[in-house]
Amino acid sequence: MIVYDLKCEKGHKFEGWFKCRTAFEDQRSQKLITCPICESSEIEMIFPTVSIRGKDAGESRERDLRDLSPMKALQLFHKYLDKNFDDVGDKFAEAALKIHNGEEDRRNIKGTTTRDEEEALKREGVQFTKIPVPKFDS
Repeated sequence: MIVYDLKCEKGHKFEGWFKCRTAFEDQRSQKLITCPICESSEIEMIFPTVSIRGKDAGESRERDLRDLSPMKALQLFHKYLDKNFDDVGDKFAEAALKIHNGEEDRRNIKGTTTRDEEEALKREGVQFTKIPVPKFDS
């Protein structure tokens, strides 16, 4: 996976993870990438900023990142998925194939598959990513 720094038309900066540059361009052209803050789909790739800091300059940000537990990061990630992806449940393979074949409008979907369904999607050239779903305590 490649991590790109992205920015929406309103200037909000965020990261996106992609298989390759072509995958990013394809998803951007289909308006599948949206800003997690304002949901704009006008996205551009930006070059990461480079800076030289003194010894203590980045201490506050580093402390904030250290305070973010892995579980909290997963919770935030899954909250994003819940907000930005349609849950198609156990119909994921069927919906993904219809989207891939142009029978349905392109959109972000999430759901579950069997191993056989995953193999069938791979044979058809459907791109998807498996994300484990941890159990969260409320």
